[in-house]
Amino acid sequence: MTIGERIFKILKEKNIKQKDFSQKTGISESTISDWKRKQTNPTSDKIMKICEVLDVSPYELLTVTDNSKYVQDNKIVVENGTDEYAVVKAMREMDISSRNRVLGYAEAMSQK
Repeated sequence: MTIGERIFKILKEKNIKQKDFSQKTGISESTISDWKRKQTNPTSDKIMKICEVLDVSPYELLTVTDNSKYVQDNKIVVENGTDEYAVVKAMREMDISSRNRVLGYAEAMSQK
């Protein structure tokens, strides 16, 4: 999926019209249309403004195809303030025995 395709996907998910997106970013509607029609990507100087308007991180826009799971190169990225983040943070502070108990519990719960 190209960056342009991700932008249009996010626009649709957030119910943002292309015209409104153009006005908020200062990017011409014809340039935005080119991303879709010609399958091109925005220039690097526009990425931060696009992220600001879409309320996404550059990581989400540039590398992630599924916003619900951030997986890349066998690494999972979780957002601060989420339940997943709290679990990972807590586990990092546990001793190995406690971690193993949590993993066992999680495995048992996922089989239900």
